[in-house]
Amino acid sequence: MQTPIEITGIVRKGKGRGKDLGFPTTNILLNRSVPEGVYASIVTIDNHTYRAASFVGRAETFGENQLQLESYILDFNRDIYGTVITVKLLRKLRESKKFPSVQSLITAIGKDVSRTAEFFSNTGLLPALQHSMSLS
Repeated sequence: MQTPIEITGIVRKGKGRGKDLGFPTTNILLNRSVPEGVYASIVTIDNHTYRAASFVGRAETFGENQLQLESYILDFNRDIYGTVITVKLLRKLRESKKFPSVQSLITAIGKDVSRTAEFFSNTGLLPALQHSMSLS
């Protein structure tokens, strides 16, 4: 497994596009150089750890050039704007790319989420992390 990359920041409002696409994301500013792409990741919020699919890159499908970090947290539905979170990028799933249509982007995100769930299912990583965090 590659060495995890960890980024901590305050969740800020984005453009709401992830929510419109059916995948609401947390958005934090990148505070270091990170290779662009989609990652299986974990997000820590208030000492609780969650599985996530995270995107580092530019929303080229929508003509944007600003580098960003967005995480879709699996099985999560809370408003956490203004909360400090830590995103740990564990494994790169694919490169960032421009999609020919919004529908093809939605399909790709669905596959990214499935691959993220499969990553955690195959590694058994998250239960071990949750257990170790509850001991501290």
